[in-house]
Amino acid sequence: MTVSRLAAMMVAVLVCLGGPVRGQEQFPSRLITVVAPITAGTAIDIMARLYADKLSKRFGQQVVVANRAGAGGMIGAQAVATAQADGYTVLFANSGHAILGAINKNLTFDPIGDFAGVMLAGEAPGIVVVSPALGVSNLQEFVALAKAKPGTINYGSAGIGTSTHLAGAYFALKTGIDIVHVPYTVSATIIADLLGGRIQASFVPMAFVLPLLQDGRLRALGVGSREPVTNPISVPTALSQGIDYEYGTWYGMLAPGKTPKPVLATLHQAMAEVSKDPDLLGKIRAQGIEPREIGLDRFDAHVRTDMARLDPVFKAIAEKK
Repeated sequence: MTVSRLAAMMVAVLVCLGGPVRGQEQFPSRLITVVAPITAGTAIDIMARLYADKLSKRFGQQVVVANRAGAGGMIGAQAVATAQADGYTVLFANSGHAILGAINKNLTFDPIGDFAGVMLAGEAPGIVVVSPALGVSNLQEFVALAKAKPGTINYGSAGIGTSTHLAGAYFALKTGIDIVHVPYTVSATIIADLLGGRIQASFVPMAFVLPLLQDGRLRALGVGSREPVTNPISVPTALSQGIDYEYGTWYGMLAPGKTPKPVLATLHQAMAEVSKDPDLLGKIRAQGIEPREIGLDRFDAHVRTDMARLDPVFKAIAEKK
């Protein structure tokens, strides 16, 4: 048997056994970029950096966060949708990502169909927050005031089509009230305008306003979850106050839709493993986000179910345009 024939047979055996051959690489073998479609210091950015740090150590490869803010998350999402589907460019986003397609009909990409879920890492229930100057102390009083004076209560969000926009619109739909949506491009301005009286309410994750709730400059009326908030402050559920309102913002990692299944599985397994780290869990909870693990196809199904539940809200928003 010639040397060349023997070499060819050895390559064939390696292929059959699934071993690497020349031109193939084990994932990951180089830097991974996690795109955060929002500015630094926000919950998405913080979550992305927490996972990037842990994944860098887990993979032995550098994992970096790139902020691609703008257009309500569309710029960052498009960058990932059009990236090579090899697992080296992924997106860390929240519920606002899935909402993009329902609010913006002229997108060049499909926020759901062009992405594959890696792992939903946590959820933050929406809290109904008001200025104490509004003179209400619970959700029943808030709804009664809004019905008595329709169109006079303004609520701020991080922008049209964002999760905080939908949280308020969903509350209005479920309670039959008329409140005015005021979109912002800089999230910090929401707080400034709440304190200054230019808007009266917002529907946000607790971490966004926690210091102001603790010192009494803002008031939390209710939380859109099945369980009340008990730490570090107490917030009753909307359900316990007779308001049929459940709303939460998910946070997770997604990859381009055509990313190979083995690569998605590798990313998911790594995220699931580092998610057990007590340090990571503590830092996630400090953002007002409850850690969860919903991976791969189950994550995709979760997103589609949530979108179906919110479909009446999308239609209501479209009618107002």
